[in-house]
Amino acid sequence: MYTSENIKRRNPVGSSTNRDQVHQQQDDHHNSSQNRSSDPYGPNPLKPAFQQQQQHQQASAYAHRDHYQFGYAPPRKEYSANKYIRFYQQNDYILIPTLLTLVSFWTRFRDIKSSDIVVWDEAHFGKFGSYYIKGDFYFDVHPPLGKMLVGLSGALAGYDGSFGFDSGAKYPDIGYGFMRIFNAFFGAIMVPLAYWTSQELGMSQTACVFAAVLVLFDNAYLTISRFILLDSMLLAATCFVFFCLTRFRNERHDPFSLDWWLWLAMTGVAIGLVSSIKWVGLFVTALVGLNTIEELWDLFGDLSLPKTTYIKHWVARAACLIALPFSVYVASFALHFAILRNSGPGDAQMSSLFQASLNGNDFRNNPLYVAYGSKVTIKNTGYGGGLLHSHVQTYPEGSGQQQVTCYHHKDNNNNWILKNIKSEEVPEDAGSPRILRDGNLIRLGHEQTNRSLHSHRIKAPITSAQWEVSGYGDDSTNDANDEWIIEIVDENSHHPKDGQLRSLSTTFRLRHRVLGCLLTAENVNLPQWGFRQIEVTCDTRNRTNSPHSIWNIEQHWNDKMPAGEGNLYKSKFWKDFWHLNVAMMTSNNALIPDPDKEDVLASNPSQWPLLAVGLRMCGWGDDTVKFYLLGNPIAWWGGTLSLGVFALTAFYYIVRRQRKFQDVSPMEWEQFLAAGKLLVGGWFLHYIPFCIMGRVTYLHHYFPALYFSLLLFSFVIDHFVNRPGVSSKVRNVVWAVAFAAVTFTFLFFWDVSYGIRGSANETMRSRQWRAAWNIIDDHKPNTFI
Repeated sequence: MYTSENIKRRNPVGSSTNRDQVHQQQDDHHNSSQNRSSDPYGPNPLKPAFQQQQQHQQASAYAHRDHYQFGYAPPRKEYSANKYIRFYQQNDYILIPTLLTLVSFWTRFRDIKSSDIVVWDEAHFGKFGSYYIKGDFYFDVHPPLGKMLVGLSGALAGYDGSFGFDSGAKYPDIGYGFMRIFNAFFGAIMVPLAYWTSQELGMSQTACVFAAVLVLFDNAYLTISRFILLDSMLLAATCFVFFCLTRFRNERHDPFSLDWWLWLAMTGVAIGLVSSIKWVGLFVTALVGLNTIEELWDLFGDLSLPKTTYIKHWVARAACLIALPFSVYVASFALHFAILRNSGPGDAQMSSLFQASLNGNDFRNNPLYVAYGSKVTIKNTGYGGGLLHSHVQTYPEGSGQQQVTCYHHKDNNNNWILKNIKSEEVPEDAGSPRILRDGNLIRLGHEQTNRSLHSHRIKAPITSAQWEVSGYGDDSTNDANDEWIIEIVDENSHHPKDGQLRSLSTTFRLRHRVLGCLLTAENVNLPQWGFRQIEVTCDTRNRTNSPHSIWNIEQHWNDKMPAGEGNLYKSKFWKDFWHLNVAMMTSNNALIPDPDKEDVLASNPSQWPLLAVGLRMCGWGDDTVKFYLLGNPIAWWGGTLSLGVFALTAFYYIVRRQRKFQDVSPMEWEQFLAAGKLLVGGWFLHYIPFCIMGRVTYLHHYFPALYFSLLLFSFVIDHFVNRPGVSSKVRNVVWAVAFAAVTFTFLFFWDVSYGIRGSANETMRSRQWRAAWNIIDDHKPNTFI
């Protein structure tokens, strides 16, 4: 067993009498603060310089770690006799982020109209903005807030929504420059947010500036901020969430104070905003959630904390980090529905009742009652459900008969005729059409091909546990496998539930008369031979409550029936909200790589951390201003390297501390772990999900994770240059080299962000640092390292 003397002799701080006396004096001088450092909820020294000028005068160990030497009390800050220098020293907490912000605006805004064509995904998001200006309903896989902001930028620019935003099309005079500046603003504010967040993480002033410079001079961040896209908004919102989280953590010593409540609520608002732009925002939300769980667990271990106070902590976080973000998220959809009141290209993704409420939609003119002989389209009520569809193409396996699918696009292949079966006598009275009721037998004839909706004991092509549904026969050739029973489920109108089939409002099942299975569409996508449409099966599990086995009549034509009531059809907000979100999720999951096609823009997540791939954002002709999405290599490689360096350093310290070596003070160890967990955790949560998901991925999906690695890069350098024994001269040289490397690399790759003019083969050959980059040659990078 080691004695205290053994441990003291093994301590690398030094065993000399003088060093022990120094530590004794330090312990006496900082006794209260050292004790508090072991308590994560004790008074915290991490007060940001931008809020407290006095902290500069006191030379806090965390605000000015340039002078921090392993726990020694730093000297008071000395001010220059020169009034200008002294003014800067006294106000650097304002002047530095202000200067960084101005430079950020200049880099993002300059020459922003250099390309007057629709670049890359401007073709999508500019078009979505147009829909808001015109009020036309559309569908997209992303939440609406970012696209509403694009629409707002267009409205402020005086744009009327008439431009089609076709890829590569030349912009008319629609204020596209202002729309790009509007988006670039969000990319610019990432820089001061990086600076302030670094302060909250306890970095030195030099490290805070370097972290901001890494964001400022990253070519990829710069490039993607200068176009009409959602990425700059997503990145700015992610940075804002992380800043609010770190700011709130530094208020944890003063729970339930005004500042504590303010930053807890701001964190919740920020989560709601980032989640309403893209669902990638859920990754930073997970970081907040894990941090919250850790904090509540630490509080649970504080036996001196009253139970009522502990419950208040839970209630406060539930209100601000769950209810408040959810309210912001829901509000964005409420505004989305309120603006888009006209029928548009996204109608088919929504329920039939919702579509009937849109201006310009003719569903309200449907004959109310459905009868034999009616022509109809049949909508699946499952979330994201499509229209029952068929086409002349056949199944490549199984029966080889005509394909039956679900499809969201509206065309004539969705039209079906409700026919009587041969075994049932139905009077043909032209004046008295026979209304369909619960339990009636029908045969559904496909209008375009005259095939009947059919099922048999042949396995479905994808969901092989269920029976295949196909198009078979015609009016002269049919059998019992074409017969279906109508089972009324519900009536969603003021009409009585009398078992009669009404368009739009009545939901029903179609049960196969011979097999007893239910016609079902569970949002399973067929391969490319089925045009990636939704598989339709006959489900033998008899799941009568499954929305994927329930249908309604959407469009209805019957000249023998009067038009319906226009004010009959109203949908409920919460049902529409849930329906749209599930449809978004379903469509997002369907964005998987197509093995039959080569997507030259897609990339593998393993290529991102070492910048093994870039992305051409437009055509590459010599007469085109070309943009290449490529990060600053020094920043990206340094950020990735810092992940490994931090992990090894943390492991080294943990092993040494277990053996009773004290390489860092308790306070610095607490700060090292806290900041490292947030930064590495943020990178991990934003990167690893893309490695395991099946959807198609692109380089810009790495940008949120990159932000955390850049801040970690600065944090790791800051940690090592402020170790005992590192002279100020060495520290200054290291920082100078780091700043110079990032800055000059940014300038060297200037053209990829601001536009390559002329022949890329002639002007960009020296920038081809990696063979996998396709700046010059038109090839698909295939390296993964």
